[in-house]
Amino acid sequence: MKIFAHVSWLFATLIIATSLTFMIITFHLLPRPYSRKISAWLIRLGTFFSVEVQGKEDPKTQMFLINHQSDIDIVVMETITSRDITWVAKKELFDMPFFGLALKMPQDIAVERESKTSLIKLLKDAKRVIKTNRVITMFPEGTRSTKDTMLPFKSGAKIIADANNLRVQPVVLIRTGKYYNTKEFYYKPGKIKAIFLESFVAEKSDKNWLSDLRVKMQKVYDDELANNPSHR
Repeated sequence: MKIFAHVSWLFATLIIATSLTFMIITFHLLPRPYSRKISAWLIRLGTFFSVEVQGKEDPKTQMFLINHQSDIDIVVMETITSRDITWVAKKELFDMPFFGLALKMPQDIAVERESKTSLIKLLKDAKRVIKTNRVITMFPEGTRSTKDTMLPFKSGAKIIADANNLRVQPVVLIRTGKYYNTKEFYYKPGKIKAIFLESFVAEKSDKNWLSDLRVKMQKVYDDELANNPSHR
């Protein structure tokens, strides 16, 4: 069984690599964001997973905040919204061969966590993106969680949202690590659930909105697991 899971993971990874290659080749031939959207759909169709969407996307959203368990989370988000997404990711990912191009070419935002000038650059890049009507999209945990408890949310999302009074919409993804896990070389097809929560305008005066949001997203996640045994 484990060998089959590993072989399936290799197949899924090959599909992902092929689709990213398509994106890189076609990026300058197609209007943004079509090359990335098509690439994401190729991955989703080629790896045989579907997405059940609950709730509605707010067309006025300026920032998506999503919990993070799997590399497939990016594909899920790209295929459930038609909006042009700007991903915020650590700089090390931008420096990776091949995959880094998939972030650099669409001009996503790189974050240097230990750099003293990183905050200034982050805010500058965010303002650039907002002017183009793209949606800043972040995993506020900062890295993938390996369990069903979300990690503490990093302050970067709050800094950007507060500085620009952004309309934020949280999205809760349910157990995506169950379907594609690069650390365990595991993959299986299935139905992933994505839940759009109500959007809100970030207010600098509310110092706790990000930590409160984590509690709210965790409750939605826990309730979904409790009420739907298929996710377990």
